Amino acid sequence: MRTLFASFLLLVGTLSGFAQSGDAILGTWLTEKKDSKVQIYKKGDKYYGKILWIKNNKNEDGSSPKLDSQNPDSKLRNRPIEGINILTDLEWDADEKEWNEGEIYDPRGGDTYSMFARLENENTLYLKGFIGFSLIGRSTIWTRVK
Repeated sequence: MRTLFASFLLLVGTLSGFAQSGDAILGTWLTEKKDSKVQIYKKGDKYYGKILWIKNNKNEDGSSPKLDSQNPDSKLRNRPIEGINILTDLEWDADEKEWNEGEIYDPRGGDTYSMFARLENENTLYLKGFIGFSLIGRSTIWTRVK
């Protein structure tokens, strides 16, 4: 009976480990303001997020597409925001059950922040960008697009 119970615990522990692997973050996500969609993909052992769609894809002068005009690198200011990677180099941390060591780029201000992300559930992604320590920063919630 003990062996059966121990086997059951081992099986349950194994299954819960599969429930949230690093690849659970893959897919398309709608940002909190519902004004853009970001596709999270994997390259090697790291995760990246690319802007697929922007709600109002026009510049202040009415031209489109919206450009990365606030980028600190002047050579990149004429590129369209749609298609750029805003999440870079995220690594899955199985112990913490989160993706960390990455960066998030905010094209509205041209700033890049350290970041981490974790799934609240299979359709809700919590992200936090920060400078220095993660205690101070900005958080957002993204929703998985089905």
